[in-house]
Amino acid sequence: MRAGARRRTEPARLRTVRRAGPVRISFRYRPRVLVTGAFLTLVAAGLMAWTMSLGEIRIPLADVLTTSLGFGSGEHDFVVRTLRLPRTLAAFGVGVALATSGAIFQSLVGNPLVAPDIIGVTSGAGLVAVVLIVVFGTPAVVPVGAFLGALGATALLYLLTWRGGIAGYRLVLVGIAVHALLTALTTLVLVRFPIDLVSSAVLWLTGTLYATTWEQVGWLAIGLLALVPAALVLLPRLQLLELGNDTAAALGTRTQTARAGLLLVAASLAAVGVAAAGPVGFVALVVPHAARMLMGPLTSGVFVVTGLLGAVLVLGSDLIAQHAFSPVSLPVGVVTAAVGAPYFLFLLWRTNRGVS
Repeated sequence: MRAGARRRTEPARLRTVRRAGPVRISFRYRPRVLVTGAFLTLVAAGLMAWTMSLGEIRIPLADVLTTSLGFGSGEHDFVVRTLRLPRTLAAFGVGVALATSGAIFQSLVGNPLVAPDIIGVTSGAGLVAVVLIVVFGTPAVVPVGAFLGALGATALLYLLTWRGGIAGYRLVLVGIAVHALLTALTTLVLVRFPIDLVSSAVLWLTGTLYATTWEQVGWLAIGLLALVPAALVLLPRLQLLELGNDTAAALGTRTQTARAGLLLVAASLAAVGVAAAGPVGFVALVVPHAARMLMGPLTSGVFVVTGLLGAVLVLGSDLIAQHAFSPVSLPVGVVTAAVGAPYFLFLLWRTNRGVS
């Protein structure tokens, strides 16, 4: 078959849209990915509307929609647009940020049991946030401090891991040590101060969307709009790195530069999510693995599906946290931990069985 005829018979959904350096970025529009992404988008929208309709003031779903679009008035407008809509948007964004961060980390290291909350990234955010809340009494700057703390922990991790390059296994081992150190320092701060000062810090460390403001949503949106496209641009290099350093280098990839860029983007995504809601546990760990089980290896489409699946998990967990135990409202991190911990044990069992 001639080359021209062969090109005409290729599926239209397999297209190359642009180049990034020496690497060609291919977006594979598989029907399964498109259908799954559309389904998860509808589920996320439904969870957002349902969550905003519940509470002490019940609001019909139709009113939730019109009010969210700016056509409401009076009491419903205040409840939806000031109190509930920022929280649900933050839940969506936090899920996307943490899930995509975990997907990059796991592919970069080649280990499904790796996540930013295991290798010290979120621990750095937690330490800085606790110090700001407890020692300096400045909770207003906690999001900025948490973001910088996460990036600082990543820089420390990078420096301690570097030995003429970054190896995946060394990144994991050093990350676990950094996580243990930063967690110990956080605990030290908590036990050195009275309980009335540390209670809000403990709540933040659990992961909470309580009292989310439009300002937080705005910063979260800016971060996602910058980092998700950056991750998609770097994704082909990540796929080449998964083939091994020698193969990636032979295909024109500067392996250490690519690893550093991917590490920075993944850590920044985690930092953005943690800055908005605290260290919401297990999202970055379990969602990427679940997405791979459902969709297969990480491609641009699977990457987007991973983010949507993370959003659905956090939105659903926040719905349960707010209303399942009414009048008591739980931090969203409690519910994600209740869902994620058993799945983590399943991953350990499956990994051990594969090794044996």
